[in-house]
Parts: sequence; structure tokens; C-alpha cells
Amino acid sequence: MNTELRSNTTPISPPSPSIFNTPQSSLSGALKGCLGSLDGACIEKLLLHCASALESNDVTLAQQVMWVLNNVASSVGDPNQRLTSWFLRALISRVSSVCPTAMNLHGSPTLQRTPVRSMSVTELAGYVDLIPWHRFGFCASNSAILKAIQGYPKVHILDFSITHCMQWPTLIDALAKRPEAPPSLRITVPSCRPPVPPLLNVSSEQVGLRLANFAKSRDVPFEFHVIDSSSSSTSSDVLAAESSSFHLESLLGQLNPSMLDLRDDEALVINCQNLLRYLPDEPGESNQNPSFRNAFLEIIKGLNPCVVTVVDEDADMDASSLTSRMIACFNYLWILFDALETFLPKDSWQRMEYEADVGHKIENIIGFEGLQRIERLESGVRLAQRMKNSNFQSIPFCEETVREVKFLLDEHASGWGMKREEDMLVLTWKGHNSVFATAWAPSGFDD
Repeated sequence: MNTELRSNTTPISPPSPSIFNTPQSSLSGALKGCLGSLDGACIEKLLLHCASALESNDVTLAQQVMWVLNNVASSVGDPNQRLTSWFLRALISRVSSVCPTAMNLHGSPTLQRTPVRSMSVTELAGYVDLIPWHRFGFCASNSAILKAIQGYPKVHILDFSITHCMQWPTLIDALAKRPEAPPSLRITVPSCRPPVPPLLNVSSEQVGLRLANFAKSRDVPFEFHVIDSSSSSTSSDVLAAESSSFHLESLLGQLNPSMLDLRDDEALVINCQNLLRYLPDEPGESNQNPSFRNAFLEIIKGLNPCVVTVVDEDADMDASSLTSRMIACFNYLWILFDALETFLPKDSWQRMEYEADVGHKIENIIGFEGLQRIERLESGVRLAQRMKNSNFQSIPFCEETVREVKFLLDEHASGWGMKREEDMLVLTWKGHNSVFATAWAPSGFDD
């Protein structure tokens, strides 16, 4: 059986509205014709039928389509089946929230939420190393940071990321080898983070102690600070919590030179790994105030950093239309399911855990609206335009960075690659964009 999900097909356009006006009997027959077929385009068409029915509040039609999907989905099957099972789970969750008695699919995924397991530091390292999804951004960002801080005796990194400082041991090791002696390094992290995986079973302060011990072993002077917040809490059972649990107002309020203890003799680095998607992009009251996303960029620009690194997944999933999000989500998240298929057996716990984390993303994108939908991803092209509109200028990656990233990818499966798109570096899987990396400085920054 062909286990490639979408690599030989191109994304399809939304079906003509006339399709959804088909009488239910003939539509049901057409959908049943997909039974036994694992073609990605067929599954996508079913998902679009379901999304359109839900947008039209046609729960009966949605149930018909979901019945067909239920006969295709399998959490232990091939990538098509596994991906479909998570979409089906998200759709059932959405329908059940509107009409609790509507769903009765025999053998359908359970709706009981399975808490995401908090990992040990060692397990998190294995999670990050599994595929280059995170390591690509670490490598590109660290290289850009090393170039930007050349000659500085003191460096302060303000770190906004979701991977619990896993990026920094490699940078510390590189700083220890700097010909002119390592700089003193200070890392500051916020006390709150988006309630998304991966989760860690130790505190930020304990992570800082581990980094301090590592830096000491490399003779790199080191400090670690957590921005104080009286209302920070992230637990494994709040994945679908409202964005208020991220304490956005508190976070923005803490980003001032006094609270951050910014010092004139330090080079300031701001690292944003998979963060901006969790900052709402809707304008403030009366459409007069900037969105949280733009307000955040405005604030960090005012801190006058020498470099801002921004890494995220390269897709647009912030549309208000459920159908549009469904298309984007399906045509993007197949990448992870297909990549994991290449080297992990179907019953691998690592694979299931990684896929479950992707599944929680699908559930949030498809199953929720309003403040509960915290996954609001934008593509690298859109992010680049946002940065330019916020008066940042791009810092191109040098050839040395390109070589380092290519060397990293050689450690992984042959399907992974890299390409340049303007000033971005983009991680690809079988030619499809997956993660972008960029570097920026405030326009007119004087180093």
C-alpha cells in the first residue's frame, strides 16, 4: 500500500457550492463510494463536505459525512488513516458542543480528553531530536545570533519559545569556542507560556539551573532569570484553555527595560520560536488599538535588540472560515504524519505521542472558535510582511548558516530539505514547506 499521503498530489480548491446542494440521498451515495479509498484528495473532499455542512448548521449532513470518515479513520493505520482519525475527533468535539446528543458513531474516537504527558528533560531532548521540526529553527537562529553578537563581551537573550530552552546548550557550546573568549551570557524567559505541548515536568527555574551547570562546564559566565508573574500556570489538562491563561496583558506589561533589567553594555537578542501564532491578531476595541501580535512587535522593537529571530510553521491557519482552516490544516499537517511513517513503526509510543500533540493542534484549529482557538498560524511570507510593516529589516542568512543547516539535515531522513525564499530559510519535506526561519533588526538599528 502506498503510504505517502499528499506528496504526489496538489492541494485542491474548495468544491463548487453546487456540490453541497446535492440531494442528501445522492450525496450520501457519492460519499459512500469513497469507502475503502485512502486517497488524500478523497478524504479532503469529505472533510470539506463536513466543514461546509457545519458552517450551514446542517448537523444531519455532517453526521453522514462523519460516518464515512469513521470507516476510513484509524489511529494505528497508515498516515492517511491516522490523520483522518484526529480530524474526525475534532469534528465530533465540535458537533457535540453544539448538539450533545447528535453523535453516535460506533467505534469512533473517544471524546474523553487525554491529558498531554509532561516530559522529563531527557525525554524532551529525544522529542526534539526525533525529526528536524524544532532543530532546524534552533540551528538557523543560533547561527544568526552568533553572527549578530560578534565582538560583544556581554549578551542578554530574551527567550520566547515553547521548547523550554532546549535551543541553548548548542549556543553555549559555540560561545565557549569563540576565539576572543566567550561573552557573559544572560537568558531571561517569561514565567508563562502557551498551554501547548511539549510540556515539561520541571520548572523554568530548574531548567535554568541545568543550563547554569552546563555553562559552568564550558567556562561561559551565565545568568538565568524568569520574568516575575503572580498569575503564571501551565498544566497538562488545559490544552484547550482560553488564551487568557497565557496572561497576555501581564506578558506585554512586563516587557519594559526596568523589569527586564536591560543594560547598556549588553547585546540584546530576542528569540521567538513558535510564539507569534499564540498572540491574537484581532484589533482591540473599536478597531483603534493594535492586535496583541502587533503590539508585541512594537514593544520588542522599542527595546532596540541587535537581532530578533522568528521561527514558526509555514502555513496559514487563522481564517475565520472553518472550511478555509480545514483546507489549510489538512494540506499542511499531513507532513508530520508522513515523515514519522518513514522511520517509526505503527505501534511506536514515540510516534503516537508526537501524533497526539499534532492531534491536539487539529482539535483546537477545527473544534474551537473565539478565544478558545489559540492556534492562529500565519505563513512565513505573511510574517515577513508583518515584520516590515512594523519597521523591522530582514537580516539575510549567511552561507555558513546554510551549510550548518544542511549538515544538520543530513542526520535525518532523506525527505527533509532546505530552500531559500527571499531572506527566509525554509525546511521542506518532499519539497513541501514546513518550517520557516527568519532574522530581523529594527530599521535603522545602530550596532
